[in-house]
Amino acid sequence: MSTYVYGIARGNHPELPEPTNGVGEPPMPVRALRAGELTALVSDAPEDLRPKRRDLLAHQTVLSEAGAVGAVLPMRFGSLSADDESVRTVLAEREKHYLERLDALDHKVEYNVKATHDEEAVLHQVLAEDAELRALNEANRAAGGGTYEQKLRLGERVVAAVQQREKRDGQLVKQALEAAAGAVSPGPESSGWLANVSFLVDRDHTAEFVEAVDALRKEHPHLVLQVNGPLPPYSFVE
Repeated sequence: MSTYVYGIARGNHPELPEPTNGVGEPPMPVRALRAGELTALVSDAPEDLRPKRRDLLAHQTVLSEAGAVGAVLPMRFGSLSADDESVRTVLAEREKHYLERLDALDHKVEYNVKATHDEEAVLHQVLAEDAELRALNEANRAAGGGTYEQKLRLGERVVAAVQQREKRDGQLVKQALEAAAGAVSPGPESSGWLANVSFLVDRDHTAEFVEAVDALRKEHPHLVLQVNGPLPPYSFVE
């Protein structure tokens, strides 16, 4: 049976309460696997592991409980090793690196912020800021909507203006919140978001980060912000 790895901590990390159950059905008990100055939080891996909601929550819960009492390098869901000895080998080979990352992430959590536009609000802003675009829109209205070519021209101009605004607002989100964070990690680009950014925040300053998000919402109501956190610092672990 292979070994499922939840995260890596220092060798003196406080023990998790017993029993702490992880992934699988029935849930596999979580145990500490020590090697040198490090500990890996592991369990036996179920043979038919899938990203089901119960297992995703179990993975998250183990990391949240462990992270609440000490620094943990979180592994992504589904991190498997051939066996316990393989885990110990990796811990020994990369001990210095893992200890450095644990020092950097001690007492830190992650907040992920995704942003989109309120389409109606941003359209009003685009028209208000661009006199030529506004004139085209008004001319089409006066002409009962305009010809197909006029509608197409207006639509292309609006799309281009909105795309420029998305780039500008993506930078705005990052710049407005990075002052309240210790580090920033851009997430994968997606056509669904104008910004997808993770922020590393000190546990003692999470309230200030949330306040910064609220201030951004109030100052720029055309932005729709989705905040997820506090999380284990997934985006800041190699």
